Amino acid sequence: MSNSSLAGKRIASLLDENSFVELGARVSARSTDFNMEPKDAPSDGVVTGYGLIDGCLVYVYSQDASVLGGSVGEMHAKKIVNLYNLALKVGAPVIGLIDSAGLRLNEATDALAAFGRIYKAQSIASGVIPQITAVFGKCGGGLSLFTGMTDFTFMEDGAKLFVNSPNALCGNYEEKVDTASAAFQADEAGNVDVVASEAEIYGEIRSLVSMLPSNNDEFGADSECTDDLNRAVSDIAGCVGDSSIALSMIADDNSYFEVKSGFGKQITTGFIRLNGQTVGCVANRSEGYDDEGKKVWDCDTVLTVDAAEKAADFVNFCDSFDIPVLTLTNVTGYDADMDCEKGIARAASKLAFAFANATVAKVNVVTGKAFGSAGIVMNSKAMGADITIAWDSAKIGMMDANLAAKVIFDGKGEAAISDGAKEYDKLQNSIDSAARRGYVDQVIAPADTRKYVIGAFEMLYTKREDRPAKKHGTV
Repeated sequence: MSNSSLAGKRIASLLDENSFVELGARVSARSTDFNMEPKDAPSDGVVTGYGLIDGCLVYVYSQDASVLGGSVGEMHAKKIVNLYNLALKVGAPVIGLIDSAGLRLNEATDALAAFGRIYKAQSIASGVIPQITAVFGKCGGGLSLFTGMTDFTFMEDGAKLFVNSPNALCGNYEEKVDTASAAFQADEAGNVDVVASEAEIYGEIRSLVSMLPSNNDEFGADSECTDDLNRAVSDIAGCVGDSSIALSMIADDNSYFEVKSGFGKQITTGFIRLNGQTVGCVANRSEGYDDEGKKVWDCDTVLTVDAAEKAADFVNFCDSFDIPVLTLTNVTGYDADMDCEKGIARAASKLAFAFANATVAKVNVVTGKAFGSAGIVMNSKAMGADITIAWDSAKIGMMDANLAAKVIFDGKGEAAISDGAKEYDKLQNSIDSAARRGYVDQVIAPADTRKYVIGAFEMLYTKREDRPAKKHGTV
């Protein structure tokens, strides 16, 4: 590998020092269409090989924009597909570093078929080995599908990701809305998990890889824990709105790796470690704070289309790789507006299916309210949660007691409604009521959350659960 090339330097920055072994270094383009003589194309514009991240094997390809624009042609794709074939044989992650002009036009149908072969390799690898993509420079047209076909996408702030360029969109131009920008692709489209500088991306990828199993045959992802397993989290009750903070408080060493933080903000998704075991987290969220502790946004405790779909995709990933799932539930219903109504039934169905279909260990902690069917689809006992824990301040029921009383005691006066609300809250919404019916396994003080959740996952460590034989679900 030429250490002077940007593609080579990117690989060196990502992997453990001196661990990279290049494959296919002498492969080059061979097309002579349009009377074009084959140009000197070192490695055909993509450096491929394997190396280590924290001592663990990974396969990496890095496109070289200085060689034919890093464009994808027949031999370029052949190298990437070969890398996937090797990764599947040994069971190790594939990381793609994207910086390309896209399809190699002078190779025409050969280049199109090359895209198809890569898509197929990514499809076969899905759910078998983790796939990570990082976008530097340009990633446009058919190349942008790489980000959707893989599990996690990192994007450099300033890079471009698009199917159609902003200026090609009807009624739009780049200065109006830069749909190719990292901000748009992360926060509006939900195609990007983490946006950062190039230097930061390498560390973020390394952190993520260290938390994931190498393949779907590895049982979970464990590491040594030095944190106190019984550590109390005395301030966690104040974080019921911003569950990302709550998750970091119960995690080993207070570390929470969040993905898609700007998209579907009403749910946060990411990874923590509990007693060294990687756990996937899905939590309702109604507040957001900056690094200085200042509230920067808030919203109702509702499920939205984007939030539900984000959560469903994340649960499916965790289930594919035997990563246990923890949910923090605080939801009162679905977002009620015209845009949400178009897709919320479909999105909530996907979330319900993801939780019900997942056979990994599932623990649900009700931290606030769990009302209506929105509370049910958030990994409730009825959906298959193995252990349901509730804070002693939480509420589980059909709806807010005041709203219920207005329906039940309609026309009977304010006094009857007020008294009815109190009675409804006691009989139908209280944690004691849910626990008596078997919908809650443990009622705890918020400060004890870490030790109870760790205990639940320790008990569930060897969980095995089967589903009826079928090819796959259709939701």
